Parts: sequence; C-alpha cells; structure tokens
Amino acid sequence: MIPPGERLRRALELERSRGYRDTAVIGGLDRMLRTLLAEGALAPGTPEHEALATLPARGYAALSPEQRAGWAERVLRRLAQPRVSAARPVPERPAAVPARPAPARAPHAAPAVGPRPQPAFTVRRPAPSRPSAKPHAAGLDAPVTALPGVSAATAKKLARLEIATIRDLLWHLPYRYDDFSRIRTVSELVPGEEQTVVGAVWRATEVTLGKGRKATEAIIGDHTGNLRVVWFNQPWLARELRTGARVALSGKVTVFHGVRQMESPEWELLEGGLSDAVHTGRLVPVYPLTAGLPARTLRRLARLALDTYLPLVTDPLPAEIRARHGLLSLQEALAQVHYPDDARRAEAARRRLAFDELLVLQLAVLRRRAERLAAADAPPLALPDQTLAGFRAALPFRLTAAQERVITDILTDLRRTVPMSRLVQGDVGSGKTVVAAAAALATVAGGYQVALMAPTEILAEQHFRTFCRLFGGVEDEDAMCTCTPPFLDRPLRIALLRGGLSARERARAQEAINRGEVDVAVGTHALIQPDVRIPRLGLAIVDEQHRFGVAQRAALRGQQGNVHLLVMTATPIPRTLALTLYGDLDVSVIDELPPGRRPVKTLVVGAHERDAAYAFVTEQLRQGRQAFVICPLVEESEALEVRAATAEYERLKEVFPSASLALLHGRMPAAKKDEVMRAFRDGLYDVLVSTAVVEVGIDVPNATVMIVEGAERFGLAQLHQFRGRVGRGEHQSYCFLMAESASEEAQARLRLMEEIADGFRLAEEDLRLRGPGEYFGTRQSGLPELKIAGLADTRLLEQARAEAARWLADGATFAETALAGYAPQVMRLLSGTGGDVS
Repeated sequence: MIPPGERLRRALELERSRGYRDTAVIGGLDRMLRTLLAEGALAPGTPEHEALATLPARGYAALSPEQRAGWAERVLRRLAQPRVSAARPVPERPAAVPARPAPARAPHAAPAVGPRPQPAFTVRRPAPSRPSAKPHAAGLDAPVTALPGVSAATAKKLARLEIATIRDLLWHLPYRYDDFSRIRTVSELVPGEEQTVVGAVWRATEVTLGKGRKATEAIIGDHTGNLRVVWFNQPWLARELRTGARVALSGKVTVFHGVRQMESPEWELLEGGLSDAVHTGRLVPVYPLTAGLPARTLRRLARLALDTYLPLVTDPLPAEIRARHGLLSLQEALAQVHYPDDARRAEAARRRLAFDELLVLQLAVLRRRAERLAAADAPPLALPDQTLAGFRAALPFRLTAAQERVITDILTDLRRTVPMSRLVQGDVGSGKTVVAAAAALATVAGGYQVALMAPTEILAEQHFRTFCRLFGGVEDEDAMCTCTPPFLDRPLRIALLRGGLSARERARAQEAINRGEVDVAVGTHALIQPDVRIPRLGLAIVDEQHRFGVAQRAALRGQQGNVHLLVMTATPIPRTLALTLYGDLDVSVIDELPPGRRPVKTLVVGAHERDAAYAFVTEQLRQGRQAFVICPLVEESEALEVRAATAEYERLKEVFPSASLALLHGRMPAAKKDEVMRAFRDGLYDVLVSTAVVEVGIDVPNATVMIVEGAERFGLAQLHQFRGRVGRGEHQSYCFLMAESASEEAQARLRLMEEIADGFRLAEEDLRLRGPGEYFGTRQSGLPELKIAGLADTRLLEQARAEAARWLADGATFAETALAGYAPQVMRLLSGTGGDVS
C-alpha cells in the first residue's frame, strides 16, 4: 500500500505539471485530504498534517493558481525532509451513526423542521459505559457536594436555584429541550436548522476577531466535507479540541460569505457513541439557570445524579393507578424527563410528573374541603327578607340577574353552620362590591363583625368609600363612617385601617375595632397585625384573592374560629385553573355587566401610527378627560426593546406640553404610590405614566383613554385588567395597544383584544397561549408552583382529582390509603410552605 506521504507527493507533482488547476485527483485535492483524514493517515506532527493545517477553511479549491503553487511547493519541501514520529495516537475513523426519524413534537422540545434527510453513513450507538459512583450514605438527601466536581462555590450557585440536595437536583427539571437529534454529515447540513454533525478536528486555533474579541476557530471534517466553526469569547476551547479528536457539534448552521459554518454550537468530545452524549446528538435539556452557572455544568451534574442516585428513588404511586392511567414509573419518568430518548418519551415523562403534582394539589384541596365540611361551628347568619328588600330599594341602580344569583348563593351559605368558603369571580366593573356589601349586611344583621382585606391601600380606601355610599353613611375625618340605613334597626359603623393613617386615626380605628364597636373593618395587611383583634368576627372578605399568601388569609380567618370566608377576584379564571387554584372553594361567577356600560374600544397600533394616537389623546385631554400610559419596565434595558416608564415620563412631557403628568412605579414607597394615585383620581394630573402597579385598584371615572406600551409583553388577561381602568364613567373610552414586536404571532394575539371584550374568553385564550406559569403576570403567591404540570391539560387534572377523591372517600386518612407516600408533600402544601390551596 502506498504510504500517505507518497500519495500526497505524487498528487502535488501531477498538480504542478497541470498548472495547479485542481485536476490531479478525481474530485479535487480536498477530497483526497478528507479521505486521508477519514483513514486516520494525517497524524499530528507529520508533513501531511501540516499540509492540512495550513490550508484556509474553504480548502485548496478556494485558492488562486498562484496561491496553490506556493502552498504545494512548501508541502513538497516538507515531504522531502526526514520523518518525525507522531506525538499522539491517531483516532479511529468516526464510527457510523444510524439514521432515525425525527421525533414527534413535544411541548418541551424544540419543533422539528421538515423531514430529515437520510444520512450518507450510519453510526452505531454502543451501550452507556459511565462509571457508577457509590451513593452517599444520606441517599437522596445528601448534599450536592457529594457529587464529583461540585465545589463550595458551585454549591453556592446551585443554592440560588434552591438546589441543596441530590433530591433537589433530580427534581430541578428542564423547561424545554434543544432538538439536536438530527444527525447529518457535513454535506447534508441545512442552514437555519438545529442539527448535529460528527467529525474529526482538522485544526483548532485561538483567534482575535473584531474589536479585540478572543475566540476559537476550528475546522471539523468528515468523509463528505469540512466545516468552519467559531466559538466567540471561548479562546480556551482551542486547547480542548486537539487535532484529530472526534467531536459532536450541535446547533444551527449559518452561511458566512457563501460558506456554511456553525457559531458557538454545543460541543462534546466523543469516546463512546452518541447514546452516551450529554450536550449533543439528542434532545438536550434546557434548565433554569443562575448567574455564573453554565448550562453544561448543570447538565453534567444532572447526569451524574441520575447515574448514581436514581436507583434510590421510590415510587409513591401504586402500580394499579399507574396502569389505570398509562403512567411511567417514577424512576423512568425522571430519567426520561432529563435525558429523553425521543419526544414521545419526554412527553410521557412530563405526563407522569404532572400527574404527581396535580395529585398532591388535589389531595390537599379535597382534604381541606372535607375538614371544612366536617366543621359545624360557624355562626348561622340569616338575613331577613325585609332587610334584603330594603337594601335593594336603597340602591341607586338595579341589580343584574348575575348579581342576584350570586347574592342568593352567598346568603344560602351564610345560613348554615358549615363555614362558607366561596370564590366570586367577576369581570372588571361587574359589581362585586355590592355583592360583598349584601354579605356584610347579613353578617351585621346577625350581630357579627366583618373584615374586608384588600391588597393595596387605595383599593381598601375605595371599598371603604363604596360601602359608606351603599349604606348611606358619611365619612368623618378619622377614617370612620357611621351609617343609618332605613332597612336596619340600628346604626352601622365602618372603619378604615391602613398603613397610611396618622397615629391618631389609626389608634382611634384600632380601638373601636378591638372593642367590637365597628361593624365592618376595611383595610390592608394592617387587619392581621397582632395588635388588631376583631372579637365577633363572623365574615372575612378577601379581595383579589391571588395577591395574598395562605398564611395571611389564615391569620384573618382564624381570628375567631371557623368564620365564613368570601374571596373575590376581578381576574377571570378559566375553569381548569379555578379547579386547581381553588378546588376547595365553591365558585360563583358574575358573568353579566350592568346595563349602560359601553365596551372600551381597543385598537392595536403600530409604530407608524404613534403620532396619530398621541393626537387623539391630546384631543381627549382638551375635552377635560384624563389618560393612562402603561409601560412594562421601570428602567431602560438594552435587552428588552420596550419603553420604560421613567424614560417615557420624561419624553411625554414634551409630547403633551400643556398637560400635567405623574409617574407611578413599583419601586416607589407605598405612601408615595398612594399619594400619586389619589391625586390622579382627584383630577390633579391629566396623564398617569405607570408600570403594571395600576392593574388593580384605581377607579378614575374621568379617565377615557389608555396607551399600553410594549403590549405584546403582557398577557391577555393582564391587558384586559389594564383596559378595565378606563370606561368607568359616562364617556366612551379607548385603549391603544402599542406593539413593539412585528411578529405575526404577537400581532395575532393582540388582535384578540380588539375582537373580544369578555374577560373569561380572553382568560381561556391567555391560558392556552401562555400557560399557567405566566397567567397572573409575575409569580403570584396564590398560584401553586407547578414545575411541569400544564393546567391546560384538563383531562389529566380530572384524573388526578378523581384518584384523590377515590382514596380520601369516607374520611380515610393518608395512613390508611395507598397514597401515604404523598403525605409529606400534602402536609407541606396545607401548611403553606409549598404553595397555596385556598
């Protein structure tokens, strides 16, 4: 057999005789070099290897005849010199990888793009050959430092992700996958698609790119071609990727100056087959991260934890339930959710873990519901018919049929000794407050007190004033109101208790509440302070339920044993989400708006229409109206192309030079926020520039127009809440949604706001499009922390609820059921440390 050096020498001499036209070898000289590479003939330190290393990324074919001549002469001179032994062994030819069809799309996987072409060669996938470490004596509760390579510094970073033990690490789940399962040869790579290529390193060098940026540039080749690869800001990779090493690369292929290349792909040196890969050649998990913790490190640690500790995981779900619903075992689900074989297995793993989360949640809510129904120590509160009739007659408006229905639900509950636990949902402006007033009237008529807790001071003040008006009272200077309604045989006293009161006002209101002289105490968190006692508390009303933690509501309700509980929200909650959030509550819906309310006209506005929108606002201000401008961020951010409220406030001073503007954002002290909102409500400002803090509470009938900047960054439900801040008065109101994103998807989602005025329909769309984790905007205390369950999966939720009901039937305790293994998680949830179930 002719030695590689001799073959190359003959080819170059023939090329010289033909004028360096790249005709000496059939298919070109580059093809010959790739063949030598595939045969393992280009060992480091040899003239053949040096010849390869001095070629540009595009190879011999890209050189001019003059450049080819210079390169060939240098190589021929080097080939004539004495041989030097190779410094490193030459790797074997890359093993072949079998073709497999692209997996079906899964919710957490990157979408497959088109049919996958068949590769020109196959690669065997050997069985995994990882060395298994001995588990720590503490098992799953061992600290993460028990894993090899986890330093104290790494453990500190993991702790920011709430990962302290092996168990925490196993349950730190990926939120999506990068689909690198399409394995192709270099010649088959398709620009713009996620794919994997396996090849040998021709060369890897540290380079300096524009603006002095350090990078690694490598040439990777297989038997079909070569590929330029660049890793920006990772010059150290040049030392890792030794020449001749076999490597897998996963990522998107781009085209630069007509040449295909990869930029900063995932990479993995291969010793075995791709079945052992962690970062490439498969569905690769993408985990929530924290600053300073690379994705590669977290993937490696998750793999180590699975290899060593997965056998210690016990399954709390009985085999009969798994069989009934076609669920994986817990061990298999954990293995597949981290490193799935394909998209179908990833979905099966997600489904099992989602079932567990929903089962724990339903066990908790049904247990709490059973405890409530078993109790019979709430005061029965019957409202006399003539009192209710007098209340209706005194109202300045007629109750809607929906309001009448919900009031009947509440009064029926209050007559029983079983504590009421009822959620009232009503769209913005549907009239929830008058329903709450009817419940309060029944309580006061029965000789008991009422506590109404609101999330913000201005909303508490708004409820206080509304109650005073509904019961015919007059507010005095000390945040007290004495009412003498004709339908009651005695006066009714209402007090406002909030943080912004003066010391004298607070002391007077608190003393009156503690002595039992106040019938209705309205306030914020101040109502649950240790020095506030409501001696005859019969009804607790919580507004905007999802904005309070379970411990806060328990503190309010628990002041006087098992009192009745009424919770209200203006956030329309889809049935599936309500069943999960409030599975232990009875639900009433006010699905009808009072007559005469005109829907807010909503329009999606592009950047080119901004001036026209400003002109419209100017005309509204000229007519004496007021306006909101809502922005999603507090400070300018280069990463997010949105208009921050602080910058917008300064800019709008020039846009509306004749108007008075106010600024409101969440970083202001509570007292300052309340001061600004009151001033705007009272007409002291024309335009309020605000972040999302305006979503709840402020009621300004004179405000008729709203502009929402960066509208595509809000959910539909939140946009609907914003829109509800206008249209509260007699004038037609308008809402302009400014869309920074030009994507068709974002535009289509916002068009729903133009077409749909019903908050419940928008809520269903929002849940479908965005998922439960983002439904309430930022993470809210009332939303259980579900790491993987999809609340849009109604069927799975119903199955979990049915199993919980089956095993908790007839008052069975956890110890008496086959679900005893879930008891610790359920008890954490019920104690308020793991989420909220009421």
